[in-house]
Amino acid sequence: MVRQRMPRDSQHHMLTARPSLCAPQSRLTQHTWLALITALWACATTASASDLELQEAAFASAVADAAPVAAPACSPRGSLFATKARCTLDVTANSRLPVCFTWSKVEPQGGVCGDGSPYKFFVNYSPTSDNLIVMFEPGGACWDFESCTGGERGAANPHGIPNDHMFKYEFLNLLRRAPDNPVADWNMVFVSYCTGDIHAGNKLATYPDPAGGPALTFHHAGLADTQKVIEYLQPLFPRVPQLLVTGCSAGGIGALQNYAAVRTSLPGAQCGYLLNDSGPAFHSDGPSKPVHTKIREAWNLDTYLERTATTLGIDAAQLQQDFGVINTALADRFPSDRLAFTAYRMDFNYSLYEYQRFYPDATGDDIHGLWWHDMQSLMQSYDSRPNLAYFVPYFRSDNCSHCVSIPPLGHDTQTVLTKPWLGSEIQAQNINLRQFTTRLLDDKRPLQSYVEAPVEGEGFTQEQSSKCLRTN
Repeated sequence: MVRQRMPRDSQHHMLTARPSLCAPQSRLTQHTWLALITALWACATTASASDLELQEAAFASAVADAAPVAAPACSPRGSLFATKARCTLDVTANSRLPVCFTWSKVEPQGGVCGDGSPYKFFVNYSPTSDNLIVMFEPGGACWDFESCTGGERGAANPHGIPNDHMFKYEFLNLLRRAPDNPVADWNMVFVSYCTGDIHAGNKLATYPDPAGGPALTFHHAGLADTQKVIEYLQPLFPRVPQLLVTGCSAGGIGALQNYAAVRTSLPGAQCGYLLNDSGPAFHSDGPSKPVHTKIREAWNLDTYLERTATTLGIDAAQLQQDFGVINTALADRFPSDRLAFTAYRMDFNYSLYEYQRFYPDATGDDIHGLWWHDMQSLMQSYDSRPNLAYFVPYFRSDNCSHCVSIPPLGHDTQTVLTKPWLGSEIQAQNINLRQFTTRLLDDKRPLQSYVEAPVEGEGFTQEQSSKCLRTN
């Protein structure tokens, strides 16, 4: 059954083992799958609308008997059709407007990446909707010379964002213009990431070279870059019936941390939703305390924490002492918004950033244990608010069991192209992340949480575990 507001242990026995996922004939790495993007568009519409409607009907039937505590409902007002021309459908027109359903580059004045090169982000306009999805890019984090120069556990794009950046990201599940995407016809914004600070830093750092070479000057400017994105969107979106803020990994916690800023800076936004994929802000009284202490100093997070505390109406000291407070503070500040996180119980990527450098003797099993300890504490906090929910499947080998909302990168080409949500399911309940997201965005449905029990026979092989430890 679905998870309702009851002690966590009483839920685990309800979730039974799922069968193994299909065995691929050939596998794709995270890099080679990107070469398939040109073919992906042709395959994106293979799932028909009627097929998806049948799946949704089965899903609704499976949870019809649940009665969780309800949050105050939000009702989007007015039509969902654009009230202001933001794009053109005529690719041959001599227009200053960008072409609809295509990604356009925006390079805000003064935005910078890690090495000081210009910052840019991307927008994709819909001619039929005022709804808006703001997605924060994933890509690790850094706080020393080695990681900020591209070493182990480093950060993405420190030398800038290429103009063809969306060739790499445009077919993430929630950015696809396809029927299997619950927000397929929405306006889309991709908040690029190149500052190594989970979209929240405010510091020009100097990192000495341990080998004695020149020191590295690094711009942790994620907070200012995000603000420039928000300022760009304000005049374009005076009315937003539904606003979804999301992202995976560093983009997941970036979405969580910047949700209040995005939400309050778009006064025309009526109903708000958050889906933080695999970027949890854990409580600081648990195993995550060392990393919280480190990044607060390395990125000067106090600027972000003080600004966000003011927006949320709480004392900044609360966030400084416990980063996890942001989860319930957001729920209290926006009681009609629906806010959720998702992550695998066996995540072996974000968990390494959280613990590996701070617990150097920890084994892989130790890392999983620390992760689950922090996850349970966070789920307990989510259980305390009716407008917070979580979706926690157990495991998939793709991408080191990290990021639930991305395609199954480790499967064969056909599977990646035609079954983008494969592996995101809690099989015993016949629920995947697409269905959970559809429900999250439907204010008429009760908000529910799901967690999958350990599945016998599923987990990393020694080879897989070693690879994740080496390559993340």
